[in-house]
Amino acid sequence: MKKIAIQGTLGSYHDIAAHKYFEGEEIELICCATFEDVFQAIHKDSLVIGMLAIENTIAGSLLHNNELLRQSGTQIMGEYKLRISHSFVCLPEEDWDDITEVNSHPIALMQCREFLQQHPDIKVVEGEDTALSAEMIKTGGLKGHAAICSKVAAERYGMKILQEGIETNKHNFTRFLVVADPWQVDELRRCQSSDINKASMVFTLPHTEGSLSQVLSILSFYNINLTKIQSLPIIGREWEYHFYAYNSQWSENEEFCKSYQVTSIPFTSFLEEEHYHLIIQKQKRKDAQSNL
Repeated sequence: MKKIAIQGTLGSYHDIAAHKYFEGEEIELICCATFEDVFQAIHKDSLVIGMLAIENTIAGSLLHNNELLRQSGTQIMGEYKLRISHSFVCLPEEDWDDITEVNSHPIALMQCREFLQQHPDIKVVEGEDTALSAEMIKTGGLKGHAAICSKVAAERYGMKILQEGIETNKHNFTRFLVVADPWQVDELRRCQSSDINKASMVFTLPHTEGSLSQVLSILSFYNINLTKIQSLPIIGREWEYHFYAYNSQWSENEEFCKSYQVTSIPFTSFLEEEHYHLIIQKQKRKDAQSNL
């Protein structure tokens, strides 16, 4: 049985993504309060696999998770793209007229802004997690409270669904990364027959003219489809950055794909600056989507 560490509680979108990615397998969830706790669980037990959100089509990138991933030493082994659909739920015995307050995660509240604007009399209160908000209302018998969460969470905690699909933008997807200790990743890959078709990279550059363009030229030379690049400042080094390159896909250059035999290689073979460094993480992409 695989042990999967997630941020949030049972019924959260991380829970849903984990069960979708490992569909057909027995898994044991380790529910963590923060993303830092997810990586701590992996460090305590190298057999633990982490599942963490990295990007949402509406809210954008979770920048802090990029940094946690880089610092952790874990590797990406896969990803899952999940359709996010929010429901407005309350205690079974209550109805619209009883609701005076709504609780949920700040991102979920932001994604349901138009719905909330239609109900200005309902007080909006931020919480730690979507599913946890529903659980706390149910276990505490909090009358007059509603939660914004998934339909799965509502059913798990016996909540009444007043309205489904309340998100402003229906094209609401979150991309989750599956990460683990490098040793664990190697073991799992030996047991899987799926092809690797993506890579995520992070590299540092000096504050010199043309440094970024040189790197992009290399990626272009190998016909790599770079779908996103994000920069974060390096603390203590003014005007220098970590560059995170996402969803680097290849389809035609077989030799480049074969060259990914290590996860950390010096960049000096391409550039003369010694402290150029490229970290490459191979991953398996799952295109399956879930409508909740």
